[in-house]
Amino acid sequence: MARPEAAYEAAVPSRPACAYTSCYCEENVWKLCDYIRSQDQYPLEEFYAVFISNDRRMIPLWKQKSGRGDEPVVWDYHVILLHVSSGEQNFIYDLDTVLPFPCPFELYSMEAFRLDDSLRPEFHRKIRMIRADLYLKTFASDRSHMKDANGKWQKPPPSYPCIETAEHEWDSWNILEALNMRHL
Repeated sequence: MARPEAAYEAAVPSRPACAYTSCYCEENVWKLCDYIRSQDQYPLEEFYAVFISNDRRMIPLWKQKSGRGDEPVVWDYHVILLHVSSGEQNFIYDLDTVLPFPCPFELYSMEAFRLDDSLRPEFHRKIRMIRADLYLKTFASDRSHMKDANGKWQKPPPSYPCIETAEHEWDSWNILEALNMRHL
């Protein structure tokens, strides 16, 4: 008799125990990657920071905490963590969803993305995937994209310092570069 496949063990703590700041999804995912690296439970190469946006920076996502009922939230961008596991199923980690955490990829895709062909063209999504080890090594953010023209915070920043890299400045990239979807 064949043995059932072992249940998936989450790579990060439960959602309430994770570092989280609303509207700073790229940093939330960076923190998840950093936790995975520190635990050494899964190969970091199995994880990807997934940037979702488009040229107009208008992407609808369903099943988000800030949504109302079955209406989508239209973000300028969103970042989630993908685990391409060695098992039969892949998983999404999204701290902003009402879906399970982690969520099987198929369920997340069906519930959160819906179908692009039913959307107006300006809402079609583009995706950039960055392997977690590279993301940790090269991503930096001064959070300037979260300030208005007067330098005032649009949303309160995380309590921890800005994410910086140990790499040379010319080796690192920021959120605005990651969101440039014109050449995808």
